[in-house]
Amino acid sequence: MFKKLRRIKLSTINKARNTIPPFTAKTSILPNITLQLARIQERFGESSDLIVQKLDYVDDDSFYIGICYLEGLTDQQALHQEIMNIKVVTSKLEEHAYISEPKILLEATNGQITSVVEEEILINYLFEGSVAILINGMTEAFTVPVPGGERRSIQEPTSQTVIRGPKEGFVEDISTNIALVRRKIKSPDLHVKTLSVGRYTQTKVSILYMKGIAEPYVVSEILQRIQSIDTDSILESGYIEEFIQDGILTPFPTMLNTERPDAIAGGLLEGLVAIIVDGTPFVLMAPVTFSRFLTSSEDYYQRYDISSFLRLVRLASFFIALFLPSFFIAITTFHVEMLPTTLLITLAAQREATPFTTLIEAFLMELTFEVIREAGVRMPRAIGPAISIVGALVLGQAAVQAGLVSAAMVIVVSFTAISNFVLPSINMSSATRLLRFFLMILAGTLGLFGILIGITAIIGHLVSLQSFGVPYLDPTINKNNLKDIVVRVPWWKMKTRPTLITAQRTREGSNYAEQAKDQKPDPLS
Repeated sequence: MFKKLRRIKLSTINKARNTIPPFTAKTSILPNITLQLARIQERFGESSDLIVQKLDYVDDDSFYIGICYLEGLTDQQALHQEIMNIKVVTSKLEEHAYISEPKILLEATNGQITSVVEEEILINYLFEGSVAILINGMTEAFTVPVPGGERRSIQEPTSQTVIRGPKEGFVEDISTNIALVRRKIKSPDLHVKTLSVGRYTQTKVSILYMKGIAEPYVVSEILQRIQSIDTDSILESGYIEEFIQDGILTPFPTMLNTERPDAIAGGLLEGLVAIIVDGTPFVLMAPVTFSRFLTSSEDYYQRYDISSFLRLVRLASFFIALFLPSFFIAITTFHVEMLPTTLLITLAAQREATPFTTLIEAFLMELTFEVIREAGVRMPRAIGPAISIVGALVLGQAAVQAGLVSAAMVIVVSFTAISNFVLPSINMSSATRLLRFFLMILAGTLGLFGILIGITAIIGHLVSLQSFGVPYLDPTINKNNLKDIVVRVPWWKMKTRPTLITAQRTREGSNYAEQAKDQKPDPLS
């Protein structure tokens, strides 16, 4: 099909390197195609995945086109189709000793073409899956996007499962993730701003927000903080979270991460801002408050009474996971008079043969459960669940029979661990695990008075926290936001969005359910 289509030989490139101008930050495209392709090859260190080819259209080599691309980042089939389209205008190209107008090349392909005059920008396009087209005698190059390569398909989220609700989750491709949100919110008011962060990785970071709903100062603050990041690499959204979050010295998360597009869409419609990072399925959302970490997407898909009951269960589980071991330590160590006599005798009989104090006993059991949990996560998926379940049962039973711990302590620690798994947010679950050890130490040294000190310190810390200017406990202390905190009222009663997060509070108008509740049913109808 072509007169000549060959890969440039290394000997040709090696000869050209002796005359290559030095590279600078804003090096322009060289008019000599051999020198330009040789310089690109040299910058990549003669990497085998960088494909450099020369397409000749006349016998004396007075005119030819060079292309280069990264093999694993391009769609090979689409790439060959683009090269075939160049043949369509071969007759036009052969009529010119040199190319004076880019419009001649624009007829050579059906793809989206970008003109580039700097080598650094050209290389960035190569990393995005584009093929670079260089023409001898021209000081500008052209790029055609043909992204490809193996990518993970859309699957159900593994970290946030629901019984009722969408089963699709984010993937590692940023374009696919943005499209998943676009499918949920079909409005031009959904704006997307994309930045590149990381000197070496040049990771794409997109900021999504609803114009007219999100507070402009929050959007500006998030953009400013991301633009101020100066680091070598951004490999996951956790990098961004640590760089821009408000509470640096706090165990509590001030940004929410999720794999669910419906959760991001719901947050955007309440005035929140989403941050999508290329290469990870976990999308960040800010600003957030404490109550959002105790809610699940499924709360809005079930009836409000069922959702309210489940929220109360989660809230109770949060307090159990945080305070149950410390209360057990305090009461059995310092305040045994608070226990009923029968229970006190039972616990005393169990602890008669145990060699450790209640505090050390609780620490040993908690650390054992943490080790088992971590082993279950890190082990291969086929044997991980077996290790966690069997390990917990065997170790717990063996520890009781050996007299190292009491049976009551095994029950307390086990119920605490189960309650910790009820929390829908992994970040909040991790914060609870850390604070539990802190409260256990206070309970083992000062009793209930120590727990009271810990609770006061935690509440004071929560009150001082902010998430991009929004108080962390705002929905809890603001009566206008109590319709969707501990319980969820029916949708037709939530006419307004939360305050301090959104610029537009009105969410809905009059609905049938609101009108029907005041009407008496007609028995003859």
